[in-house]
Amino acid sequence: MKILLLGSGELGKEFTIAAQRIGQTIIAVDSYENAPAMQVAHGFEVINMLDGDALDRIVAKHKPDFIVPEIEAIRTERFYDYEKQGITVVPSAKAANFTMNRKAIRDLASKELGLKTAAYRYATNVAELRKGVETVGMPCVVKPLMSSSGKGQSTIKTDSDIEKAWNYAVEGSRGDVVEVIVEAFVKFNSEITLLTVVQNNNPTLFCAPIGHRQERGDYQESWQPARISDKDLYEAQDMAEKVTEALGGAGLFGVEFFLADDGVYFSELSPRPHDTGMVTLARTQNFNEFELHLRAILSLPIFEITLEKAGASAVIAASENSTNPSYAGIEKIASLPKTDFRLFGKPSSRPYRRMGVALVNDTLETPIEEIVEKAKAAAALIKVS
Repeated sequence: MKILLLGSGELGKEFTIAAQRIGQTIIAVDSYENAPAMQVAHGFEVINMLDGDALDRIVAKHKPDFIVPEIEAIRTERFYDYEKQGITVVPSAKAANFTMNRKAIRDLASKELGLKTAAYRYATNVAELRKGVETVGMPCVVKPLMSSSGKGQSTIKTDSDIEKAWNYAVEGSRGDVVEVIVEAFVKFNSEITLLTVVQNNNPTLFCAPIGHRQERGDYQESWQPARISDKDLYEAQDMAEKVTEALGGAGLFGVEFFLADDGVYFSELSPRPHDTGMVTLARTQNFNEFELHLRAILSLPIFEITLEKAGASAVIAASENSTNPSYAGIEKIASLPKTDFRLFGKPSSRPYRRMGVALVNDTLETPIEEIVEKAKAAAALIKVS
């Protein structure tokens, strides 16, 4: 099969490697040359994916069997026409359109499906944001409707934060949608990602829950399994199955939840492998999240997902702007037991940009906190310069 991958970052790179291993053809697309997935794909295209005509051109040129989005900033409304042409959009044109915009997915979850979410409002300017803050109360969280990895996300604690939060959200927004969502702050105890695998001809499956810690809205460490009660896990799985069924299609979804004293809150959803799910590269499962996504797309039956080990991932981040970055400390991290790492091969760096990840696993009996600390220590050995 020929797969057109729209977005070629580190998640796309791992997906491409998984596809190559079972003989699929990948054409990697992004807005800049030498993106990580391009380095391992059969071919590549460099375009602005918000340019609908450019998107149409490469679809007509390559005639893919599947279109697999990896990022938000895509002219997703074109996907409906591609489906009419007989191309499978992953997971579906509806899923891609709804989840590329926080407004659509939040209204689907809250208003149509009745899932528990934080109170929220939308705003298209500072004045509307002030009204939204008055409604949901402070503290509250502001996010662009279109963004990823926490870009443009901030917390409002006082009136003086409102205008700053608006400007930061607009700067961090992807695409051409200038609108934000303001959410009441949920007093949660922890947050999890529930990787949900929807199959075409077999039951929906769930990976063991993944915990994670964020800074600036971007994940820093993730671990599997996360602590969660049986009651909360059942509730999260029920919510995840309802929302993925409503979106349609097959593939792996990253569904995020807050765990609070009063139950489980639906937070967000990605219709593709999730950055926190990179912990599955630590061989915590019988299949990692990229292999699961691929198998579901190709309608290859997945009998079960088994948790084999406990594991953690920790981000290797850049601290400065550079082109053609280099890495020190590789020999040190390579000498550690039960430890692995990935360097993504990004052609440039900037402060806080994710350039790689350290991976540690151990037995399921090992306290997860110990594994997380080992992953953080391993990541700290790599210096990007």
